[in-house]
Amino acid sequence: MTWKKQLAILAKPYYWVNILLAISYLLAKKTQVICTRLFNVSEEDGICDLDSREVEILFFLLIVVMIRSRKTGSVTMINYLSSSFLYTKVANAILWAYSDFRYGLGFLLLCVLVGMVLPEPSYRGPEHITYFRNAQVFEEELARDKRTSWLICFYTVWNPTCVNFAPVFAELSAEYNTDHLKFGKIDIGRFPDVAQKYRISDSSFSRQLPSVVLFQQGKEVERRPCVDSKGKLQKFFFSSDNVRAGFGLNQLFKEAVERLPKETKKAQ
Repeated sequence: MTWKKQLAILAKPYYWVNILLAISYLLAKKTQVICTRLFNVSEEDGICDLDSREVEILFFLLIVVMIRSRKTGSVTMINYLSSSFLYTKVANAILWAYSDFRYGLGFLLLCVLVGMVLPEPSYRGPEHITYFRNAQVFEEELARDKRTSWLICFYTVWNPTCVNFAPVFAELSAEYNTDHLKFGKIDIGRFPDVAQKYRISDSSFSRQLPSVVLFQQGKEVERRPCVDSKGKLQKFFFSSDNVRAGFGLNQLFKEAVERLPKETKKAQ
């Protein structure tokens, strides 16, 4: 994702309002006018700064955000911000309550209100996804044209991670779909035999949902999340950038376009 696109996303109210919430306590402490009114600091003293306990809380927050961002595989500024908003708001609630319980309660109510009014933006544009309603049709489609690569999302309708990934997958399908690079989805909650064949657990505690698998010439060549040499499932954060990199979508798209007739290439 380019910086220009990230800045355009940051201009949306969800992000700048949450950024203000994330720095609200620090901003209040560092702004003389706000500090003297909220924290009972006299203008003669002019001492508006963080005490040692508040500094400890902020340093602890910074460590938590760095660790969690690394574990979730955040690779862009937007990913970092999205994964850190929850922790920054919790830390700010603690800081406000540490100063005055009423401030902490008011901040929590404000966060709830913002969450209801400004949900996180998600892709709402067109998509080019084939939804397989039958396991047999799914297998036949994979084998029908060996020149076509399929990126298949195995999902369940009740899994929160699958629900959150749906707009990301839709946006990728709109960007990369061609006659020889197609996107599909199959609900393994409805077709457990498909889940069993491709070794995907659909239990409530499964860490394999969603699973995205790349098929070329009718055979699996790559999947996320994957299993390492020790048989341990490697965690994968399903952001658009991670999926692009994990499956090499730019290269796949280039190869798929090269296999198209000249007339179709011009339309692409």
